[in-house]
Amino acid sequence: MINRDSIFEVREHSDLQRAERVAQLDELGFSWADLEDEEYWLDGIVTMPEATYKELEQASTMLWAVLDKAVRYVHHKHDLYDLIGIPPILWEMLDDCPLPSEGLISRYARFDFAVANDGTIKLLELNADTPTGYVEASIATPWICADAGIASPNDRMKEHLAAAWTIEQPDTAACVGYGSHQEDSGTIEALVRHSGLDVRCVDCLDLWVDEGVVKDSEGRVIERMFALYPKEWMAVDEGGDALAYAVETGRLQLFNPPHSILLQSKGLLAVVWGMYELGLLFDEKEREAIASYILPTYNKPVFSGSFVSKSMFGREGGSVRLFDDNGTLEIQDEDGYDSSVLFPSVYQKRAEMGVIQTTKGEFHLLTGMFVINGKPCGLLGRAGGLITGNASQFIALGVRDNCQ
Repeated sequence: MINRDSIFEVREHSDLQRAERVAQLDELGFSWADLEDEEYWLDGIVTMPEATYKELEQASTMLWAVLDKAVRYVHHKHDLYDLIGIPPILWEMLDDCPLPSEGLISRYARFDFAVANDGTIKLLELNADTPTGYVEASIATPWICADAGIASPNDRMKEHLAAAWTIEQPDTAACVGYGSHQEDSGTIEALVRHSGLDVRCVDCLDLWVDEGVVKDSEGRVIERMFALYPKEWMAVDEGGDALAYAVETGRLQLFNPPHSILLQSKGLLAVVWGMYELGLLFDEKEREAIASYILPTYNKPVFSGSFVSKSMFGREGGSVRLFDDNGTLEIQDEDGYDSSVLFPSVYQKRAEMGVIQTTKGEFHLLTGMFVINGKPCGLLGRAGGLITGNASQFIALGVRDNCQ
């Protein structure tokens, strides 16, 4: 489906082929294309021009460097930890653990962009701690695109993941509800498979800490763990302080590393925007990237026009509220967990998202860009409403050249 007023084009498959294609994707490792009789996967491809993809890639590279610099500025500054919502129980861990090398504070992350129909690109947030969508991007998207003869930039995601884990060498990969939560279980299993390493998958809820030593349900000592577990929940969950202590004392190496929570906080964007307005920290090229791609973001609702509020550690759309030009609440997420009851909120100017037309209806398109081992390398498309939450659906993103 072609909309001449949009950079995006949509190609779709017939519903008659869906069952067979779902079965093929299941064999590849994407087993949640259908969830409880609901179609999570929209069987189609949204393509963007190669020039738009190249700009997204360049924007991701520049913003990755900007945010890395911001974390290094925030590090050891407790007033800024507090400003961006870092729970105090984690401060000692962040202070004591050495910062990773430049550009590698997180080796497994995903930018979420609003790309408007005219090609305007704005960053909404960075998921630098526990991003999901890896299977959709690294396995499903290349297969869907190849089947349709569309170019996918996602083919090297597995290579970058293997390079990252070759350095980190986790002995364990964990998520909450391993074996029962289909998406998270499938995600860590795919990561393990693509790493080529001998890594054991476990449920976070089966772990326990014995005098700073982390063990699994069989008493096996865990020393190097990739955990699909949000670090801010160490301040809330029973045993979270013990897990933080294990990291502080060096008994557990955690991946992504502890400082990924500084990148994860949406409050870091307020720090970046504040430094930009004050003319501090960033050089001319970095300032150009901030002006082009980062939305005005503050710790208070100081906007004269429309804006968004969200928890600094909100996930899957939880806590997001959209306000109109008069500052009146227009819409809020009703499905995700509202973590603004636990963590402070951030306020961001609203951005225009692309709109696509499909046979299933009209959707707003969220454009994800994975950054693995410091390299922007994979597109993730999610189709939903004005707020991209749990009810949104996966749709493959591809790149078309000038001849298509």
